[in-house]
Amino acid sequence: MYIPFENLPEESKIWIYQSNRKFSKEEVLAIETDLQAFLATWESHGTGLEASYQLQYQRFIILAVNQDVQAATGCSIDKSVQFIQKLEKKYQVDLLDKMNVTYKTGEHLAHKTLLDFKKMAKEKAVSEHTIVFNNLVNTIQEYQECWEVPASESWHSRFF
Repeated sequence: MYIPFENLPEESKIWIYQSNRKFSKEEVLAIETDLQAFLATWESHGTGLEASYQLQYQRFIILAVNQDVQAATGCSIDKSVQFIQKLEKKYQVDLLDKMNVTYKTGEHLAHKTLLDFKKMAKEKAVSEHTIVFNNLVNTIQEYQECWEVPASESWHSRFF
């Protein structure tokens, strides 16, 4: 069952999917409709999941589940991945490739392959102060505190 994101506890499990391009405003509205419809029926072992989402920067889809009510398990996680795959096809985007990096360049977001980002770090085109998106965070609390951070404070630090 869908509930507002801000009503979920900080310990809620999250999954972050980054798009290889920015969604249009029209796409964002349509994706939000798709997300709410999916979350309204998302369940684990016959029990509805208390779940929500956020769309950030017209590029990131964040799914969240209150694991205290009902844990998302293998089959329910598979259903969410299938849903994300449908979004990929519908909007012709890549949401599941974890070998990409999104980072800030001033007020804008840039999206590069991991290899390109490593090369840019070596060439000093990005630095340990570059704001990156750490999509490996696992909970809402980590998301709020450690998602959008300088590269030196995330797994990206190994490139500097």
